[in-house]
Amino acid sequence: MTASTLRKTAALFLSLAVLATAADPSWAGSHRHPRPRLPVAAPLPEARPAPERVPVPSERPKEAETLQPTPAPKPVVADPRSSERPAERMPAGELACRDRLKALGVVFEEHEAEQDAEIGCAVPYPLVVRKLGGAIEITPDAQMNCAMAEAAARFAAEVVSPAASADFGSSLKSVGQASAYVCRPRHGGGKISEHAFGNALDIARFTLADGTEVDVKPAPPEKHKKFLDTVREAACGPFRTVLGPGADADHELHLHLDLEPRRNGGTFCQ
Repeated sequence: MTASTLRKTAALFLSLAVLATAADPSWAGSHRHPRPRLPVAAPLPEARPAPERVPVPSERPKEAETLQPTPAPKPVVADPRSSERPAERMPAGELACRDRLKALGVVFEEHEAEQDAEIGCAVPYPLVVRKLGGAIEITPDAQMNCAMAEAAARFAAEVVSPAASADFGSSLKSVGQASAYVCRPRHGGGKISEHAFGNALDIARFTLADGTEVDVKPAPPEKHKKFLDTVREAACGPFRTVLGPGADADHELHLHLDLEPRRNGGTFCQ
């Protein structure tokens, strides 16, 4: 094929391609390599203005609490009675005291000596008292020294029972005790409790022969109050310390009676 013929043939094919594209434009695209389509990015959300920050008032500083420091417990003052120990033979004074108890009709038993060197408690010749004499019982049984047992027995027979007869028309049947010998310091510290020497008795209730019960408390019935006031006032003298409702929080529900030695034979009654 001559060059002239080739030129004519190429021109013919070009003419046919132009005609085909004019009749169907997709024809030309179908004969080309497709271009890769890029992913269409999603439209960005419309930017919203940032909310205005509401100013928060600063917290009001708390007023400094006035904290009271916890007071340190008072050191316990040594008591010379803490070193007392029983002798091989009971002293004449203890024997004479027991004879007086028997004459009063007190029912008691001997008890082994009490002693605690760490706390300072000591009762060389303790007794367990079961009755304060005659028909007067003490419940429960109370451990104390002989001098305290004698003072309690005389007080019950000579003061409490006559006062019960005068105010209620009935004699005293029993004394309800809340505490006798207890090895401990005083509440609040500072000294050894008289209970630690068997030298104190706490009375919470008086029971009369007719069944009347008179409880020691801050606001008793008027008739009971009259009786309790009489007993409490009369106790100051036979006992060196008398405490009860109104004296402090520790004695709201009982009468505390003890024989603590005081200067010039004085008393402390509240």
